[in-house]
Amino acid sequence: MRKISAALTFGIATLATGFLVGACGDSSTPNGTANSGSTATPAANSTTTSSSKGLKIGSLLPTTGDLASVGQQMLGSVPLLVDTVNACDGVNGEPVTLVQVDDQTDPKAGAAGMTKLATLDKVAGVVGSFASSVSSAAVSIATPNKVMLVSPGSTSPVFTEKAQKGDFKGFWARTAPPDTYQALALAQLANKKGFKRISTVVINNDYGVGFEKAFVQTFEKLGGTIVNKDKPVRYDPKAQTFDTEAAAAFAGKPDAVLAVLYAETGSLFLKAAYQQGVSKGVQILLTDGVKSPTFPEQVGKGSDGKYILTGAIGTVPGSDGKALESFNKLWKDKKGGAPGEYAPQAWDAAALLTLAAQAAKENTGVGVASKIREVANAPGTEVTDVCEGLKLLKQGQDINYQGASGNVDVDANGDVVGVYDVWTVGDDGQIKVIDKVTPK
Repeated sequence: MRKISAALTFGIATLATGFLVGACGDSSTPNGTANSGSTATPAANSTTTSSSKGLKIGSLLPTTGDLASVGQQMLGSVPLLVDTVNACDGVNGEPVTLVQVDDQTDPKAGAAGMTKLATLDKVAGVVGSFASSVSSAAVSIATPNKVMLVSPGSTSPVFTEKAQKGDFKGFWARTAPPDTYQALALAQLANKKGFKRISTVVINNDYGVGFEKAFVQTFEKLGGTIVNKDKPVRYDPKAQTFDTEAAAAFAGKPDAVLAVLYAETGSLFLKAAYQQGVSKGVQILLTDGVKSPTFPEQVGKGSDGKYILTGAIGTVPGSDGKALESFNKLWKDKKGGAPGEYAPQAWDAAALLTLAAQAAKENTGVGVASKIREVANAPGTEVTDVCEGLKLLKQGQDINYQGASGNVDVDANGDVVGVYDVWTVGDDGQIKVIDKVTPK
């Protein structure tokens, strides 16, 4: 993916005022009263939970654009965490301030938003982004500005490679595992189901191409064949028609097609494949980028009245952390219902930012970056409650945070290892989790 320089993105942020439009996220003030309003930012609408001093964090998540259907499921986690922390005396004796920005699932908007958060809002850390392409743009701004970026969903293996080279200088981590693990899990699942010949189609960005590479390597090691390996199908994220890509992806009579998509464009691709008749009798394999309750409806029904996606199977990073039960209860009490995809990962990302700042005894990005692995990993007292963790840190004790999404043991590259849910689409168009798989 083409890199966007900090200078260019600052120019975007300066010139784009009033041009880009986004949606406000769920937010509340530290004392639980209604938010007084939102202010338009160069990147999108931004909601600020204000405090005169203390730790300031941001969120950079998609409430609009290609990943809005997934992004909106996690959006409430960060303000919920901030409210929880502020109810137990905040961080370093002061309430936490939250600034929310919609990245619009767009690298340019994300870069502009990150520039604003880093240079104008002067946050110490940011939860974001979700799309790997947006995080790639954002981290190139976060790093020189010494802002700790923790993504709840950017899973491209590219981040591991860059972290190994020292590109991020410790200002990057994620609470969702890289796609090297998800691709391994999905390849093993495909092999277990007896698929021998698979074609691939992916969105042409860090997420899609990174996943494709890891899947191909693993599936071939398991003895499988990638039908279109020499002519991979990679579609433009801005594309609106997919007839050519659909014909190419399903050519050669594969047993299954691995489709690494985003929801908005992915629904158009799958409709095109159905309308051409090329997907009939071919198993569709999907990933986390389209796992939302509305996606089967987006793809639609066929002429027989059945959902086009009926029988499709996929994987998504699951949640099995020790704090998951209490997180689900809190969500139900405060918001009603159950949290959506990546909500636990977003909660954990925000939790790590606050815990690291308390451990550092300073509200800076440098402080947060220096302590984030310390509060996430052993040794230390295991804690699942953020307030309990803050209390122990104030007393000078070490902690090992056990999150809602998992144990969030962050390695030297900012990565965690996770478990994956296996899901399918039923006859009624509902997505159901049918199994769990841990890559080996």
